[in-house]
Amino acid sequence: MRKGPNMTIAESFSEFLINMTYDELPEQAVDHAAMIIASTLASAACGRHINSSQIVSDIEIQRGGTPEASVWFEKNVRLPVIGTARANALMSDAAASDDSDLRNIVHAGTPLTAAALAAAEAIGTSGKDILAAIVVGYEAAGRIGEAIMPKFDYRGHHGCMGAAFGPTIAVARLYGLNPEQAAHALALTATTIGGLTKAANTSIAREYHAGNAIVAGISAVQAAMRGYTAELSIFEMERGFCQLFGGSDGTVILEDLGADWDIVTDMALKLVPGGHPYHALGEAGANAAREANVASEEIASITISRPGMTKLTGPRHPKDLIDMAHSPAYFTAAGVHDRMFGWVHASQEKIDHPGIHALIDKVTVGAEPTANVAAYRQGATVSIETTDGRIFTNSVFVPRGAGCAGIDWSDVEEKCLALMPTAPLGNKKINLILTKIRNMSELDNASDLTACLV
Repeated sequence: MRKGPNMTIAESFSEFLINMTYDELPEQAVDHAAMIIASTLASAACGRHINSSQIVSDIEIQRGGTPEASVWFEKNVRLPVIGTARANALMSDAAASDDSDLRNIVHAGTPLTAAALAAAEAIGTSGKDILAAIVVGYEAAGRIGEAIMPKFDYRGHHGCMGAAFGPTIAVARLYGLNPEQAAHALALTATTIGGLTKAANTSIAREYHAGNAIVAGISAVQAAMRGYTAELSIFEMERGFCQLFGGSDGTVILEDLGADWDIVTDMALKLVPGGHPYHALGEAGANAAREANVASEEIASITISRPGMTKLTGPRHPKDLIDMAHSPAYFTAAGVHDRMFGWVHASQEKIDHPGIHALIDKVTVGAEPTANVAAYRQGATVSIETTDGRIFTNSVFVPRGAGCAGIDWSDVEEKCLALMPTAPLGNKKINLILTKIRNMSELDNASDLTACLV
């Protein structure tokens, strides 16, 4: 799709996203939207007790306001849409166990799901409307994020710079904004959102960004629906959003609109904890270790390789969940030590495990791969050399849970059963929630789902 005559990128993009109907969406895109809901709720259950999440929830509960939507896993706590969505997004993002975009490395699904469910509950929207809003919202976040990749990242800006446009479009659809109003909402979000990667990588500012994405997106929609306007050329104009943060003219936002959907090709659900760029390291390390079938003491060295990786980043020896989430050495060593990498590796017991830390000291970065480079989509290669000189190598080009490789509902259900008990929810309630999500298109009202989250 190209810009229409005398139309800006914001106007053309909004026209496509707002006018797209549920029946026009691919079945796989809708199915992935339901999976994102389940994944986000699972991560939120895990993150509910994390300090950053509790602080923001307390702030929003104390602030109060019109009781429009439910704070997840809290009995009889209803807040305005924006406060509910912010509190719920912080829960999910705090646990770092939600979703990730393979290109932009951002948890687009967390603010998108939190905003969509809160808005839908407030106005009594159906399951089909929620699913459609999530699909087009993910498209907005993905395409605008791509328009500023990779320079925005090199310059130190955080992925929330793209993620904020997901809740903007999703809530605009649910509130019934017309394309022109939605275009102004996009422009308002573009001039509002900000965030720094350095703060996100080393502190709980990361999940604070998720809340900021919510506040920016929903505030923009609520203003635009009342007639507030902004600069509609903000994506293509000189010193505008795309040029400033990505050095581009923004035209990629409209390229081949509708030919495929980001939620199918670029969305990935986390099926293990921590930073998604390192999941393939844990997976490949486990695969190589199972093939080697030797004790950890018989491993002389572990070499990791992936396009663009020239040195180990993050803390080599993690001390807590934040460290663990950003430590490629930990992912690799833990996968090799236990011959698997899973939710248990976010526990303090594993983070402190002396056997894993002994292997961390043996992890080094090798030469970047030269074969099948394009196949690596957050993928990695791990080689284990044993003390008797044997070498075992395994490559994982795309980590488990990537939409482009196919996602099984059984994996999503396993994730929910592993994480949701911390909410706390029992297996009977969890299975009821999963049934409602899998049959989301048949729900008459969002509250049919949110009422179960206590």
